[in-house]
Amino acid sequence: MSANNSLRRLGPVALTLAIACALGACKKDEPAADAAAAGAAQQQAPAPTPESVVSATVAAMSPDQLRDAASKAYGENRLYAPAGNNAMEYYLALRDKQPADAGASSALTDLMPMTVIASEQAIAREDFAEAKRLVALIEKADGQHPALGRLKSSIAGSETAAASRIAQQQLTAEQEAKRQADLLKQREEDQRRQQEQARQQAAQPATPPAPTAAQQQAAAEQERAAEAERQRQAAAEAERQRQQQAAAQQQAAQPAARPAAASNELRAVSTPSPRYPQAAQRAGATGSVVVEFTVNPDGSVGAVRAVSSDGPRQYTREFEREAVAAAKRWRFQPMSQSTTTRRTIAFQQ
Repeated sequence: MSANNSLRRLGPVALTLAIACALGACKKDEPAADAAAAGAAQQQAPAPTPESVVSATVAAMSPDQLRDAASKAYGENRLYAPAGNNAMEYYLALRDKQPADAGASSALTDLMPMTVIASEQAIAREDFAEAKRLVALIEKADGQHPALGRLKSSIAGSETAAASRIAQQQLTAEQEAKRQADLLKQREEDQRRQQEQARQQAAQPATPPAPTAAQQQAAAEQERAAEAERQRQAAAEAERQRQQQAAAQQQAAQPAARPAAASNELRAVSTPSPRYPQAAQRAGATGSVVVEFTVNPDGSVGAVRAVSSDGPRQYTREFEREAVAAAKRWRFQPMSQSTTTRRTIAFQQ
């Protein structure tokens, strides 16, 4: 009987201790929950906008610095990443400072399809922060781009689905950190793979990928323009030969009226400028080429060759080709005999 009374007296005490222990355990869990919530809040950085997507460091650079940095990034296949050091941001900043810069606008047009593809890849791997940054780059480059609506809708839908799945799986802080690390690794791998493909394409120009319909149409238009130019040159050459024949016949028919022998002094009649290579113009590259050519007695130019050139090595061959093509179109006043000379052709923006 005494033992039973003792147990009854201990019952409330034991219950009180159990409640106190439970409350203590709850209090120990509260900091962990607060830390997890704080970590989640840190991961939700504000999404970049077209106004903020270009880093302040890039925006502060001068046009010449932006042009050099953009050319280097383009050559190293840093087309749209990493953030703050890619060709898209450099060209966008250059266009902001010099809206009339045709090279920057042309480069942005070339970069747009690859940036759209990269955005789709980021969405597919649920790397929404990178996807939003790329979409902000696209929107700043062209606010009316047809892919913008589709990309934004895809990001919103994919984020909702991912949030629902994460909530269902109840990912821990460690699992979420691992997922973010895997996303970063996958992002780097996607960019590395794209850069490797670009290097392979550059090393094997004979086997380019199948062109798109737009590229095929552009190539056809270029071919038609080239054919029209060839026909124009052929017609001009035929007209020149006809005029030469008519002049020869007139001289033969009227020997007394033959003009005095022409001097051997070079006097240019027509020296059209060379075509500036688009890649060099877009990169802001300059240079010069020394050409050697022979002026025939009738004033036409022949035996044209590039003797030397000055400028960035990757554009030297294009400069020489355009300089030789331009010199072949030059015309001089007729002379008493052929003369070989040299001229320097400069490529300046």
